[in-house]
Amino acid sequence: MRKINLFDTTLRDGEQSPGVNLNVKEKLEIAKQLEKLGMDVIEAGFPATSKGDLLAVQEIAKTVKNSSVTGLARSVKGDIDAAWEALKYAEEPRLHVFLATSPIHREYKLKKTKDQVISTAVDSVKYAAQFFPIIQWSAEDACRTELPYLAEIVEQVIEAGAHVINIPDTVGYITPKEYGEIFTYLRENVKGIDNIILSAHCHDDLGMAVANSLSAIEHGAGQIEGTINGIGERAGNAALEEVAVALHIRSDYYKAKTGLYLKETKRSSDLISNLTGMAVPGNKAVVGKNAFAHESGIHQDGVLKEKTTYEIISPDLVGVSTNSMVLGKHSGRHAFKNRLQELGYEISDEEVNKLFVAFKELTEKKKEISDDDLKALLIEEKVSSKEAAYELKSLQVQYGTAQIPTATITLTNADNEIIQEAATGAGSVEAIYNTLERCIGQTINLVDYRIQSNSGGRDALAQVYVKMQIGEHEASGRGMAQDVLEASAKAYINAVNRIALLSEMPNELLEASLLK
Repeated sequence: MRKINLFDTTLRDGEQSPGVNLNVKEKLEIAKQLEKLGMDVIEAGFPATSKGDLLAVQEIAKTVKNSSVTGLARSVKGDIDAAWEALKYAEEPRLHVFLATSPIHREYKLKKTKDQVISTAVDSVKYAAQFFPIIQWSAEDACRTELPYLAEIVEQVIEAGAHVINIPDTVGYITPKEYGEIFTYLRENVKGIDNIILSAHCHDDLGMAVANSLSAIEHGAGQIEGTINGIGERAGNAALEEVAVALHIRSDYYKAKTGLYLKETKRSSDLISNLTGMAVPGNKAVVGKNAFAHESGIHQDGVLKEKTTYEIISPDLVGVSTNSMVLGKHSGRHAFKNRLQELGYEISDEEVNKLFVAFKELTEKKKEISDDDLKALLIEEKVSSKEAAYELKSLQVQYGTAQIPTATITLTNADNEIIQEAATGAGSVEAIYNTLERCIGQTINLVDYRIQSNSGGRDALAQVYVKMQIGEHEASGRGMAQDVLEASAKAYINAVNRIALLSEMPNELLEASLLK
């Protein structure tokens, strides 16, 4: 079995998904889960983009020990310096440096000749080699680059000191057959290619990211890049959980495996979905809620007789729980802690005590507490910020088909002053948001609003995700409650608190406070 390294870019390419905005504490929580999942490489961010991103990558590099942490850099000395500042504390610091190579990028974006592009790439690798023990070089838009030229520049950067060569399908244009042929061509025409690892980075614009990644493996790639749940710019990246499970289930064909601990797959998917606000489609392979559901009578009959008739992936393989233990208002602290441990969470006694209080409050509203409810409570506890400019104290909404919806809200600010306002709206949520805008005293633009339940049933917890803009600052917010309107108010306030931190604090103080 050939070992395939997995390079996770959820925290870099994945965070570039429209509407996704993670703070440092949330990024750190995701990085720790990716480490637990067994990722070989975690791309923690793009340090040169801001002081905040540099500090986030730095904190992850200091924390993660069992995965290699990397950061992205353009072929510019300043970017490489920023990456080293962020990554020098890592157990195995590595740099991911890129430069576009296709004709359209050379002419319109870089405005450089072929020789100038090669010179820039070689110089950047040589400069990075002074700091980093491992350097990955990427040919941006490689799949629309002339093959002879691609082979030439790859050979030059290998000679300059690159250890990993990435061939990205940057715009999701290529087909599996064509993509595999690129890897074969490079292996046959590049001197020194046997001494490095070839990597594949595929986008899903035509729905072929996973298929292209698997084709690359068939043609010699030793590393696959992607994200959990396939999130990313535009249509997203290759879903790494799909690649890993495909290699596991079809090991007879691919003769390759990854080092993922597959039982952590569903937990990783749920965490990232909750923190990014990007819901996983029900029909999503491997981690969708329907992935192991059977409704057809013929299928049900077959599965009852022998699961493998219609089920090629067992739920247990990817950590989908089938435990029937029910927690409720009479459940004690021991049963509560034991269930969290059964779900695979490692939490301190202090965290258990805080969570148990929240759990008991929830049991006053819900008769039975599901595993999804526990996961939601745990995520809220782990990533909630201690800094709050505003806190919701009370909410009252009047609504009727023959009257104008009206909301009355009481908040407290950072100075413990009470703020109370009322306003109307075309609907209950609009009334709440108009009232909150009055409380805050600023014009707030609601960019996005989404709601979903964390489980089935009438008493399921509602999770609301919003994205809003105040002045030049934009942030996302998340709220959870059994009542949809309360969750909507909490999400709004959560986003406002994030924006307050962004606007009032220097980046380094902001990031430090969010890590408390």
